[in-house]
Amino acid sequence: MNRTPGRPLSRRGLIRTGAGASLAALGIGVGAGAASAAVAATKRFDLTQPSYDLFRSKDTHGARVQQSFAFDWVNKFLFVATKRSGSAESAGDLCINKMDFDGNYLSYMHLDGFGHGVAFAALPSGSGTELWIECAANTNGYGTALAPIRYAGGTTMGSPAASAAYRPISGATEYTCSVDPVHQRMIVRYHTSGGKRIAVFPLSAFTTRDFGSPLVDFKQPSIPGTPQGYTLYGSYMYFLTGDAYPGDGTPTGDGNSYVTSVDINTGTVKQGPVLTKAGSTLHHREPEGLAIYRTDGGEARLFIGFATGVEGDRRSSIFYKNALV
Repeated sequence: MNRTPGRPLSRRGLIRTGAGASLAALGIGVGAGAASAAVAATKRFDLTQPSYDLFRSKDTHGARVQQSFAFDWVNKFLFVATKRSGSAESAGDLCINKMDFDGNYLSYMHLDGFGHGVAFAALPSGSGTELWIECAANTNGYGTALAPIRYAGGTTMGSPAASAAYRPISGATEYTCSVDPVHQRMIVRYHTSGGKRIAVFPLSAFTTRDFGSPLVDFKQPSIPGTPQGYTLYGSYMYFLTGDAYPGDGTPTGDGNSYVTSVDINTGTVKQGPVLTKAGSTLHHREPEGLAIYRTDGGEARLFIGFATGVEGDRRSSIFYKNALV
């Protein structure tokens, strides 16, 4: 069941902002140190404030855990990346689930050999959606380039070769990305011999596939815990860490899911890690993915995803924070 483009949403009215999508190769030196440029300072989400439900325990096409999610903010759909059932962890095979904002499953697309799915972007493209996602998985199952993929429900696509995709940072070996639809920027997390680094581009660079220099480029600060996703809002990056409940997944205490904010102008931690108790009573509850969205009423929200449910029937659960300071 598709929504009419432009119609306000249910579930506390989730929506808004605009632009299309894509990218192109560029050579940037991979030096160490703090942020290399500056963006205008913005408000940030107060991570100590409460979280609210978008939805809980919604079914996806496959039985395995979600890895991340992204919003098409114009056509008003949610895309959830899950691991492919029957595929090895190192294969890089993903299932992209198209859902409405109530969490109702609509269709799926299989992506073979693309990557781990830690983060991706869903950019509106006319009445359709272009997914910017890692591709050309290495032997560890992580993407070695970025590719724009037109979402086509019920189809299977093999990964393009890295040489036929986009490598926006010269010398990097792995890439993922996430979009800030409010401030029209794309954040790219990439791997080098010196560790993980962060670059931020204007979204127009993806639309035109003409990069120039990134707005900022810095070494990711040390953040404890298992990395489970990241996103960007204004002048702050948000980073999710944590693990599923141990043993059989029965809820135990508040878990160890934390969210941290990073000032992209300095490359340093601004707040956190802050424990999130969102969905703490859900089974398994593995933190998986962050994304930004703005409602029709203009309220910016930081969304936090969890893979929940029993083994063999994992579900998607998504929550949000909306307090800016």
